[in-house]
Amino acid sequence: MDYVSFGKSNLKVSRLCLGAMGFGAKSWRDWVLEADEAAPVIDRALSHGINFFDTCDFYSAGESERILGQTVLKHHPRDSVVIATKAGNPMAGHPNGRSFSRKHLFKAIDDSLLRLGTDHVDLFQTHIWHPDTDIDELVGAMADIVRAGKALYVGAATMPAWAFTLCRETARRRNLPAFLSMQCELNPAHRECERELLPYARHEGLATIPFSPMGRGFLSADRRDPGQATPRTKSDDYTTKHYYRAADFAVQQVLAEIAAERRATASQIALAWTLQRPGVTAPIFGATSQAQVDEAVAAMDITLSEDEIARIDETYAPRPLSGGGH
Repeated sequence: MDYVSFGKSNLKVSRLCLGAMGFGAKSWRDWVLEADEAAPVIDRALSHGINFFDTCDFYSAGESERILGQTVLKHHPRDSVVIATKAGNPMAGHPNGRSFSRKHLFKAIDDSLLRLGTDHVDLFQTHIWHPDTDIDELVGAMADIVRAGKALYVGAATMPAWAFTLCRETARRRNLPAFLSMQCELNPAHRECERELLPYARHEGLATIPFSPMGRGFLSADRRDPGQATPRTKSDDYTTKHYYRAADFAVQQVLAEIAAERRATASQIALAWTLQRPGVTAPIFGATSQAQVDEAVAAMDITLSEDEIARIDETYAPRPLSGGGH
């Protein structure tokens, strides 16, 4: 396993991050793994040297965090792993059970720490962006969480470039801990973050930890074939809404062609492409089997040629400004 610096920090993370959205309760999503099923997958990641794990309070209403705590933090030295979580999505039915108020963020971090069974997370991130957010309040609250020792670093996920920039400039002006990382959607069929977010992150030396490098499984196989349907592809309306364009199927076809030429899988080619994007620190991949972990780790040994990258890039079609999903 390769390890890299997390942005400008001295923190070292594995070149791959295991996403924990697929660990939790089947009552939340029928394709997720419950604790006894998730443990072997997490153990396989650890055996490969993966030390970076990303979760969220919203995943299975906190059960994902509980599973990581039980599986990783109870059995491995706390300083040997890097745990990231997120807050901002609804966790209660009342108006203050979501978003980025001080009230919600302080409760969210305390609840996450309780579920994880630790006194701090390594990275605490905003989740889905809320346009009515007061940036001064958000930046101040996240800084206070760092100063309280409940998070070592703070970052953002799926935030517009203007807001991300303003958050960092506000922190700089007020001499507060600034967002150190951006978690955004990036894969050969979804490249909207390359417009503004990634160039800014590279300029600032920030960590970029893209999610969905295989397009939530869309890029792994031709989903027009009923035989290639999975429980997730059957129920994930986000994928259906944002990945079933003609151009997306064209991307998948090229990935499959290159995979056949290399005796690899389309998933590995998609992940290799994402790993080779300039400035990418550690893609976040999901796995629901040990074999999928092995497959992802093996993709690190694939270096795509300029010609192969050009073949993939030629099939991409940009989405409209409001059509990128997150």
